[in-house]
Amino acid sequence: MPKLKTKSGAKKRFKITGSGEVVSAQAGKRHGMIKRTTKQIRNLRGTRVLFKTDGDNIKKYWLPNG
Repeated sequence: MPKLKTKSGAKKRFKITGSGEVVSAQAGKRHGMIKRTTKQIRNLRGTRVLFKTDGDNIKKYWLPNG
């Protein structure tokens, strides 16, 4: 069996914490900022922890060595 490679797109988008949770950037800040309120933009700063099932799928399929 060949080795499983980590998807390089996932390396840039997700990070696994010490406790095994998957952290990602907030969605909704790529474009269209002019139509969002200042409060929305402020609340979308930083990162968020994915739900457990979503994080498990990320680790299984895209970050097998993470």
